[in-house]
Amino acid sequence: MQTVTDAAALRAAIRGWRTAGQTVGFVPTMGNLHAGHHSLLKLARARADRVVASVFVNPTQFGPGEDFERYPRTLAQDQAGLAEAGCDILFAPDVATMYPFGPASSVSIHVPVITDTLEGTHRPGHFDGVATVVAKLFSLVQPDLAVFGQKDFQQLKVIERMVRDLSLPVKVMSAPTLREADGLAMSSRNQYLSAQERSRAPLIHATLLQMRELFQQGHARQPLEAAARSRLERGGFVPDYVAIRRADDLAEPGADEREGLVALVAARLGNTRLIDNLPFD
Repeated sequence: MQTVTDAAALRAAIRGWRTAGQTVGFVPTMGNLHAGHHSLLKLARARADRVVASVFVNPTQFGPGEDFERYPRTLAQDQAGLAEAGCDILFAPDVATMYPFGPASSVSIHVPVITDTLEGTHRPGHFDGVATVVAKLFSLVQPDLAVFGQKDFQQLKVIERMVRDLSLPVKVMSAPTLREADGLAMSSRNQYLSAQERSRAPLIHATLLQMRELFQQGHARQPLEAAARSRLERGGFVPDYVAIRRADDLAEPGADEREGLVALVAARLGNTRLIDNLPFD
């Protein structure tokens, strides 16, 4: 595996692949990689001749008081894992490469409507940063396909909408959420949890499973959301939202809508904010 940090070297390598008629898959990450990330690489590897992964902790998607400074940066460890997962190039740019005029003076992409709810409500500007950096990375890599995890469900939907709206020639693919044995969704932020918090964390997934089961039994949406929130609060969580939404656009479903839905949770446990979701189909 080759590691490159500048755009010229990245483009030169990809140009060689294109000349040889090879397709390119892409997996953008913020590093501190785990088995969930590696599963995205393996999916890209199965669908493309060559695979590029990026590691870049993007400052524009972190709000004031969030964990940008302490977000774990483990490049050497990431390089080893990516090589083993079949990555051809690791693109590890610095901030100046991604934001030549500085993050505050960068062109910004805003995806309307779908970013005005859930994560967008609790993390203002977050999805502008996500959309902007993904668009920049797509411009640099020019992949045929890009793979994103379903754990960040709203992020996946935002990127799908951006790609369609801007007519970007990239096929967006999703990969299932990988979980620990006790159901906790794999996340780089799990390492922030204390031992006691880690033992409580699987309650999120258990709550989502209960929501789906009860909904499929015919229970109404809003009482389910309220009961799930109370269950998490009793377990020591501080929920930002517990919601059942339409999976395609994250709008609130009508009273008679029972298909194509997803339950989503964001909640704080101590100083750590965890998110998860579960499709109802």
